[in-house]
Amino acid sequence: MELTGKVIKKLEPITGQSAKGQWKKQEVIIETPGQYPKKVCLMVWNDKVDLNSVQEGQTIKASIEPESREYNNKWYTDIKMWKMELQGAGDAPQSTPNDIPMPPPPPEDYDVSNDDVLPF
Repeated sequence: MELTGKVIKKLEPITGQSAKGQWKKQEVIIETPGQYPKKVCLMVWNDKVDLNSVQEGQTIKASIEPESREYNNKWYTDIKMWKMELQGAGDAPQSTPNDIPMPPPPPEDYDVSNDDVLPF
């Protein structure tokens, strides 16, 4: 899955020790574009993605993997980011045919009999 949005907050890394060894976790909050923007917290474990190059205000395209788990009869969901691309001004998403508005219909009094006449 992919998700594109503007970075609004980059949280400090958290480190710890487990039975498998040292671990590092960092989270970044992005805001998705659109009429109803959503804030989404993306999580990076260890050094899968280098967040040092990301600044607040930049737009990123993240490859994500949502995962839910149960603990004490409650469910918790993480959105793990495993790949990230910085989006520049020239990298803006291209519009799709569904994004292009349809032209308005012709007026009701439009004479279709003259449609075959070409001006050249």
